[in-house]
Amino acid sequence: MFENLSDRLARVVKNLRGQGRLTEVNIQDALREVRVALLEADVALPVVRDFIARVKERAMGQEVLQSLTPGQQLIGVVHKELTHLMGDQAAPLSFATRPPAVFLMAGLQGAGKTTSTGKLARVVRETGRKRILVVSCDVYRPAAIDQLRTVAGQAEVDFFPSSGEQKPADIARAALDHARRHLYDVLIVDTAGRLHVDEAMMAEIRALHALLNPVETLFVVDAMQGQDAVNTAKAFGDALPLTGVILTKLDGDARGGAALSVRHITGKPIKLVGVGEKLTGIEVFHPERMASRVLGMGDVLSLIEEAQRTVDQAEALKAVQKLKSGKGFDLEDFLSQMQQMKKMGGLGGLMDKLPGAGQIAAADLARGEKEMRRIEAIIHGMTPEERRRPDILKASRKRRIAAGSGVQVQDVNRLLNQFEQARKMMKMMGKGGGLAKMMRGMKGMLPGMR
Repeated sequence: MFENLSDRLARVVKNLRGQGRLTEVNIQDALREVRVALLEADVALPVVRDFIARVKERAMGQEVLQSLTPGQQLIGVVHKELTHLMGDQAAPLSFATRPPAVFLMAGLQGAGKTTSTGKLARVVRETGRKRILVVSCDVYRPAAIDQLRTVAGQAEVDFFPSSGEQKPADIARAALDHARRHLYDVLIVDTAGRLHVDEAMMAEIRALHALLNPVETLFVVDAMQGQDAVNTAKAFGDALPLTGVILTKLDGDARGGAALSVRHITGKPIKLVGVGEKLTGIEVFHPERMASRVLGMGDVLSLIEEAQRTVDQAEALKAVQKLKSGKGFDLEDFLSQMQQMKKMGGLGGLMDKLPGAGQIAAADLARGEKEMRRIEAIIHGMTPEERRRPDILKASRKRRIAAGSGVQVQDVNRLLNQFEQARKMMKMMGKGGGLAKMMRGMKGMLPGMR
């Protein structure tokens, strides 16, 4: 999402190379570029003005440390101010109330409220080990209630039934009573949205808020709406005592201005971000980590946390032991590692969080994703015996596998060569000083490595 902004900021740093210190002249030129970059990213104009003023005040005349170039010094200031702009620190969900803690979801139609309700329920269930009930008060949108029932089943939380003939207030009252009597820890209430802000919608959600007295009133906003997302957030913030924001579709190809503007405009913290359609595609919003991603520094901490959540630890340990010994690592293990990577968002999701990976072209990433899908298809076309013993794959078997997976025999041969190279590199890792050898062996195998 922040690719264009990251590229422009990288150019700012490049233009400052070779200068001894940050001066009014070079700061002015650099900040002009930063201003254009932010406006192109659809950041709200008042936010841009305030941000530029703060960066200028902090950066003006700063002595450059011996270990830093002027460009690096400026990026350090921009990083701190971006972090401040987005909220300084992560804002946790509040459960500080007598159970059930009620979470009220608000937002326009199409922002992703129902899917976010399921994602939120799954995260709270898994991390907080709480009993959760979800209910839909959306009696206007066709199939909204059925959609939440399906999402609740996928999230493995309880669903309170409702129907389009009921009034939203009656549904909310009955759900709250049920949650109290059956000792639920959390009640998440999905509300109706409209295509635009209107008084009837606001009156309804204000009435639900008064009835439920939620501990969290979360505004769900689509990051791809840009400036309009910020205006909508302000309208909801004026009408409701919001406690936080859930930003959806942050993995999209929009310019990302909403992520940088919504905290400043509403004064409410971004608590969670949606990064995919699956229920696992949600993350706690860490302003400092997001600032690092915007500036192309990666987000290794979030990558580690994602791995801990999604990777099968037992499978990973078994694969590591096989790799260390250099024995027994077969195509089944190769396929398993690829599937673990897919759970973490695929090659694109991985590269987005690795420092410096933003330099890898989108076309190279797309080719990498396509190659991974081809490899997966080839391995799926093999018998279990062939996956365990790839050395038995002779010409006739290769032809059968190629025909079954829709590729050429050359593609099968290329996969087997890559697999053999991987095994050799892992054997190097098992020997003293093997890491350097392995890195030399990887040159040319990955995009951007020379």
